[in-house]
Amino acid sequence: MALAHSLGFPRIGRDRELKKALEAYWKGELDEAGLRECGRALRAAHWQVQRDAGIELLPVGDFAWYDQVLGHSLMFGAIPERFRREHSRPTLDTLFAMARGASASACCGGAHGPQVAQELTKWFDTNYHYLVPEFSVDQRFQLSWEQLFEEVEEARALGHAVKPVLIGPLTYLWLGKEKGEAFDKLDLLERLLPLYGEILGRLAAQGVEWVQLDEPILTLDLPQAWKNAFERAYNLLQHAPLKKLVATYFSGLEDNLGLAVSLPVDGLHVDLVRAPEQYPTILDRLPAYKVLSLGVVNGRNVWRCDLDAALGVLRGAAERLGERLWIAPSCSLLHSPVDLEREDRLDDELKGWLAFAVQKCEEVALLARAVDHPEAPEVEAALAANRALHASRARSPRIHKPEVQARLAAVGADDAQRGSPFARRAELQRARLALPTFPTTTIGSFPQTSAIRLARQAFKQGKLSAADYTEAMQSEIRHAVNVQERLGLDVLVHGEAERNDMVEYFAEQLDGYAFTRFGWVQSYGSRCVKPAVIYGDLSRPKPMTVNWIAYAQGLTDKTMKGMLTGPVTMLMWSFPREDLSREAQARQLALAIRDEVQDLEAAGIRIIQIDEAAFREGLPLRRAHWQHYLDWATEAFRLCASGVRDETQIHTHMCYSEFNDVIESIAAMDADVITIETSRSDMELLDAFEAFAYPNAIGPGVYDIHSPRVPDTAEMVALIGKAVRRIPAERLWVNPDCGLKTRGWPETQAALVNMVAAARQLRAQYA
Repeated sequence: MALAHSLGFPRIGRDRELKKALEAYWKGELDEAGLRECGRALRAAHWQVQRDAGIELLPVGDFAWYDQVLGHSLMFGAIPERFRREHSRPTLDTLFAMARGASASACCGGAHGPQVAQELTKWFDTNYHYLVPEFSVDQRFQLSWEQLFEEVEEARALGHAVKPVLIGPLTYLWLGKEKGEAFDKLDLLERLLPLYGEILGRLAAQGVEWVQLDEPILTLDLPQAWKNAFERAYNLLQHAPLKKLVATYFSGLEDNLGLAVSLPVDGLHVDLVRAPEQYPTILDRLPAYKVLSLGVVNGRNVWRCDLDAALGVLRGAAERLGERLWIAPSCSLLHSPVDLEREDRLDDELKGWLAFAVQKCEEVALLARAVDHPEAPEVEAALAANRALHASRARSPRIHKPEVQARLAAVGADDAQRGSPFARRAELQRARLALPTFPTTTIGSFPQTSAIRLARQAFKQGKLSAADYTEAMQSEIRHAVNVQERLGLDVLVHGEAERNDMVEYFAEQLDGYAFTRFGWVQSYGSRCVKPAVIYGDLSRPKPMTVNWIAYAQGLTDKTMKGMLTGPVTMLMWSFPREDLSREAQARQLALAIRDEVQDLEAAGIRIIQIDEAAFREGLPLRRAHWQHYLDWATEAFRLCASGVRDETQIHTHMCYSEFNDVIESIAAMDADVITIETSRSDMELLDAFEAFAYPNAIGPGVYDIHSPRVPDTAEMVALIGKAVRRIPAERLWVNPDCGLKTRGWPETQAALVNMVAAARQLRAQYA
């Protein structure tokens, strides 16, 4: 009998209950007991819905109050000194301080001053963010957080068969960073493994039979020392009294395949959606005693699984493995919306092509039944319905547009190049813009107030006329412009009041996109996004931003930036098609954005920012596959940005990333100015730009917008001072880390006052 299981389930709730409870707790509107009750209710609901769908072994430990990596840091006692209270165990407030930062009065009794949040970065090649563990040379690990064991008791009390989920010891160490005195974090493995042994022993005492140890770094290019450490670690852990399933995902095992199959564990999970080619070799090399879990349902996209194709693999595996075959999604369903059944605004045809987390669990369970009982009437009927859905999608006239394909075929190499090199463009732009040294700006968005959200909601519901909605948004734009002028910023933005999301706003105005009502996924903490769905060829019917930006420019004599989202980010932060390459989809998007860029320039906009926050996120996990991606990703950016005159300044923005490995490609994008998130890294991310001698202008973020704390002027001056040691002052801009959409106006204005003061202080210093 093939076993149906899940690697993890979305934690936010069908109505984003977790988001709402967290934000109410942070505002003081919900006490800790209420927050914990929300968590218990969500966990119970999610276990039950998976069980009802047919999942036989349920994940426990996939729930997190903010981030699963952060939860592990608390469990392991890996809490930086600045967040510790003497002689006390960590609390929920400790967790949230590590995630969001805290004032001196709110953490550690004020003993250490303001507490800067831990660094936030992307979880492999997804748009999920995790809190980077911090390790010191004298790091000690101890069991400090009981949440996992409490949740196991909850699930077992409800009658569920459970499989606790832990990040494996090697992956946890890999994700962290050494702080302070130089050392090799791999040396900490010997200190960490006894704690894993203690945790596994506790779980066994609770009656647990299987535990899932996530080791996705097995799909990366690992140094030999780390490969050797896998063998050492799992040889030591094999004596722990539990069956262990090592889970890998997001890519293929490739050169680590032999290592993975030989680990002394009881089972291995592999991602056959991302890397179907690894299947035959794994099947041949898997030891005869091991379970093989095959991830055949895509945990990262919203399209229905091709059940016939999946069964073609699973039936062959079943013949070889028998009861040692497990069936699962490719990865945790954390990256999928919760439940398609809630969608009431999608047409029947399009809805029939989609599957969210609940439906993916049903697909996994159906595949398990189809392997064991292929002739069961309900199985045959479900397979026939799935076959018909895939056939209807393949022949639908909604998908393919000859005019889009013809335009793309006509693109030449010159279309993706600016007219002159950066040095010449910079001269022309300097003369035209007349900006001071260390020019100040923001990344684009200003606080999305309740008034903005209510107006947008009323407009969508037909309760507010188009004229009244336009006036409401123009009022918000006027406010944003007035605030910026009063604060003394040099380059202004219109604030993006009219935009719901940096991708969805544009996607709503492009042909080829569809939109869900409840398709939310977690990005980090309480931050949820609702990716649009690319279902067909993409094009821009009419201008998308010109009226708003031109209106804002008409309010001020200062330079107003036009704000756009780039083609790679539009692609990465959407659910893409599976019947067309990512490269082709990015180029279609680039042409649509190119039209918008040219229209903005024609309207008199002198600076246009094209955000590529997800540029590095799109990198394949294996270096051997990088260059092809980097070639088409940089070409897509240049294609959308290169249709303007030299005098028009093109900016781009990138979120938290390690830039060292892709700095040449970032330079090849040839943006006049790049703004990046650097404050949490203490400007360390600029090392890549310094070592490469990056030629264009840079705006390193001088304060962290993900934290509610307001840094003072001296702190910002110190950060910019570190930037000046790496980048010449004449090529530095001063700006926050990212957009200010999620912040409130009081803290936004307070932080920007300090930022402008810091820039003025630096101008005097470097005059």
